[in-house]
Amino acid sequence: MKESAKNLIKINQQLKRVEVKDFEIENQIVFNYFDNLSATERDEKLVKAIYIGVLALMEDRISTFLSKTSNELGTELESLKLIFEMKKELFFKSTIKGTLAEEEIVDFLNEYFSDRKMKDHAYLTGNSAGVISKNKTGDIICEINGTPDLKISIECKFDKSIRLGDIEGKDIFIRKTDSAWSQLIEAQANRESKVSLIVFDISLIENSILKKTENVCYIPGVGLIAIINSQKGDYNNLAIAYMLARDIALNAKEIEIDKDILSIIINRIIKDINDVLNIKFLVQNNIENNKNILMQLEKSTLSMEFNQEYLKRFLRKGTLTKKDLLDFYSGENVKEKYLPIDKDIQAL
Repeated sequence: MKESAKNLIKINQQLKRVEVKDFEIENQIVFNYFDNLSATERDEKLVKAIYIGVLALMEDRISTFLSKTSNELGTELESLKLIFEMKKELFFKSTIKGTLAEEEIVDFLNEYFSDRKMKDHAYLTGNSAGVISKNKTGDIICEINGTPDLKISIECKFDKSIRLGDIEGKDIFIRKTDSAWSQLIEAQANRESKVSLIVFDISLIENSILKKTENVCYIPGVGLIAIINSQKGDYNNLAIAYMLARDIALNAKEIEIDKDILSIIINRIIKDINDVLNIKFLVQNNIENNKNILMQLEKSTLSMEFNQEYLKRFLRKGTLTKKDLLDFYSGENVKEKYLPIDKDIQAL
């Protein structure tokens, strides 16, 4: 980060305010953020960013103070703790937290690489799209041994709405929603990486993911999940997951496929698909047959009721008039009653 001048800040004790001289800042993340805002929004967002940043800087200092004085301040300390937790919660739920988390993860990884004399390098992808048009999935890229063609993509999700999304429970007819599975696959495709890794924070994580793991999890053919605790500065699970992903990327081998065996398996799958389609055809035919049966039953029932009516009339009078006989012969009344029933059956 570069500023155009030093000693930018002046504290005005009389007015109780911080005064900042004109200055410039050169930082890609800051530039991208404000470049995407309208001119009328930028001043307000800058003030908000400074406020949230100050809260973040205060977080460790206040936390240390509270832990040292927990037995001395009594009820006043409890009030102070409550205020601190409220501020921390507001900060943690802010959209800025996502960006800060990514920066912290990059810093942790690069420091981790340096301590172990590894030539790997982690960097933020920022606001840049990958190989998929307008797609920014894959927040961080790690180049193994500094090789651009050997990469691990990392997606950071501090979001309680992100579910595991395993394929067994996937309903393709429901509107697309992000999940751990989808983000892992998407990040790997979008950043053309050998392996993908998704990072969650223990305080912002959905239950279906916690049921799968509370630490590190490998989903074969999909990627790895790491759960960190950023509030405690605990990134150990990220380090473990990264080293697993690195081993997979370095040791993955191209497998020569036996096309004849594959053909046998595919032919069996095609046979099963055809069997399912035949069952569907039989069911549809059965539905039509059942409709015909229902139609015949309704016709017979109406006809019996019609015949019974004229039989009662004959037994009561001992004869039928010519008009009655004509109506009995034509059966128009039965036809009229049957028409709405026929429509209902056809609609089934």
